[in-house]
Amino acid sequence: MDGASDVRVVGIELRDFRTYERAEAALGPGLTVVHGPNGAGKSNLLEALYFGCTGRSPRTRNERELVRFDAPAARVVVRCREGSQQHELSVAYGPGASGERPAKRLTADGAPVERLLDVDFRPLLSFFEPDRLELLKGAPSVRRAHLDQLVAALWPLRASDRREYSRVLAQRNALLARIRSGRASDATLAAWDRELATLAIAVREHRAAALQLLAEPFHDRAAQLGLVGDAALVYRPRSRAVDVDEFVAELNARVQSDLERGFSGHGPHRDELALLRDGRELRLYGSQGEQRLALLALLLAERDVLAHERRRMPLMLLDDVMSELDAERRELLAGELASGGQSVIATTDFAHVPGAGSSHVARLRITTGAILQEALAA
Repeated sequence: MDGASDVRVVGIELRDFRTYERAEAALGPGLTVVHGPNGAGKSNLLEALYFGCTGRSPRTRNERELVRFDAPAARVVVRCREGSQQHELSVAYGPGASGERPAKRLTADGAPVERLLDVDFRPLLSFFEPDRLELLKGAPSVRRAHLDQLVAALWPLRASDRREYSRVLAQRNALLARIRSGRASDATLAAWDRELATLAIAVREHRAAALQLLAEPFHDRAAQLGLVGDAALVYRPRSRAVDVDEFVAELNARVQSDLERGFSGHGPHRDELALLRDGRELRLYGSQGEQRLALLALLLAERDVLAHERRRMPLMLLDDVMSELDAERRELLAGELASGGQSVIATTDFAHVPGAGSSHVARLRITTGAILQEALAA
């Protein structure tokens, strides 16, 4: 991890975001501990950091929930530093009056942008909260999306292949529906099949390459955190094709069933990522505590891989991560976070974070709708 060129978040400003009317806070270069009672707004602050860096919420798809009650709009400004360079990301969201379309404005250093994910100086992020166990327990689509996000973080230019695959898949599905209803012939299906196959092979190869990098660090991190047994990640692609022609042949063999369904049932949009312990899926056979350790191991492994491959470490946002860990695992996690990179931990109990009183740790105390800067890191 030495020599990684990180983008660091130095501060955040909130206006009419969730429970905050106006608030601001500074983050430390390493660990920042956010503490306060339940319901005070700790999770809202972590959500605001994520929102300000990505333009979306990790907790809800209904962005109207982000705007403080009776306020017209919400705004989050994140100040960053990369070496000696200062940068600013801003997200403003207004739900609009009844019947009006919501408005969202994203800027990077004051200039409007369509996607913050394409901004070079945007911090990489890793987010943990109790509800994120859906990554292990939920539908395969959740794990596929997470894997695709890792691909985009590792190789930003490759992210376009997944977006293009989704576009072509939607076009093929629309054509299948028209053929099924008798409004189109199957004469043009072959052209869509070949384009879909080309992108499908690319998406599958990107995912497999990311998993190859991630497998060993995940195994090691799981062992360090005390997950009993042999932890492994397994990518299970739907297709066995070795090239575009073979994938097209697979599509041809399934075209009748696709027409009966009215959509494409074969391809990387049906792949699976499995998290295993001793060869058995943690999704089915792991306790909630084991699943929590596996999720932490996955996020830490991704941090290792990004630091090595991109020379950048993600900002880790950890909400209520310590409450269900025993003292030994808290020490292990705290030691790992202290070894490098920037992290923000939210907790109801200050004592649950080993080393939280150190002069190297920044501390924020949250009361309802307010942030008190208790300490800046030395």
